[in-house]
Amino acid sequence: MSEEFGPDFISVTDEDGNEFELEHVDTIEYKGQVYMAFFPADTTEEGADEEEETGLIILKAVDVNGEEQLSTLDTEEELEEVYDRFMEVLFQEEDEEAPQS
Repeated sequence: MSEEFGPDFISVTDEDGNEFELEHVDTIEYKGQVYMAFFPADTTEEGADEEEETGLIILKAVDVNGEEQLSTLDTEEELEEVYDRFMEVLFQEEDEEAPQS
C-alpha cells in the first residue's frame, strides 16, 4: 500500500454503538472475499483495559441490502487463515522494497 499521501483512517461503530477510528493497513482478496486490515488509530482510549490487545484488526467487506459494510470474520479458523495471508503479503512487500545487496 502506498503511503504517498499519508495513512488512511476510517471511523467505525461497533455493535454496542461505540465509535472508534482505525488506520487502514492493506486490503486483499482471498478466496473470493475482500478483507481489510487495520490498526487502532488511538491505542490509549480512556477506559480501555490495559490487557486488551491493540494489534491488527481484520474485517471483511459484506453486501448488506446493496451497501458495502465491514464485518467481523465468522470463525477463528477464517481469522487465522486470513491473518496468515496478510502476513505473507506484507512480508513479501517488505522484501520487494528492501535494498538489494
